[in-house]
Amino acid sequence: MIVRIMGEGQVTLADSRLAELDELDEELLAEMENGDGPGFRATLRALLAKVHELGEPLPDDSLEPSDLILPSPDATLDEVRELLGDDGLIPGV
Repeated sequence: MIVRIMGEGQVTLADSRLAELDELDEELLAEMENGDGPGFRATLRALLAKVHELGEPLPDDSLEPSDLILPSPDATLDEVRELLGDDGLIPGV
């Protein structure tokens, strides 16, 4: 799976690793629903760090179609709300 982090680039992430992101995705969704700005910011950064840890970066000049698009670490609550589905940022996990 190709994951794009807005403003950063793309990483390849094995589908089998998505379950490892589920807890952070659920936490992020709960913080957004509660309007917990500081918690949201910390969890978003932790989620993106985990994607970097589990994934392999693609070269900057690579333009692969993205299977999943995640917000930048500086995204606001409102910006992330626009990206969220009913399942969080990472659907189907």
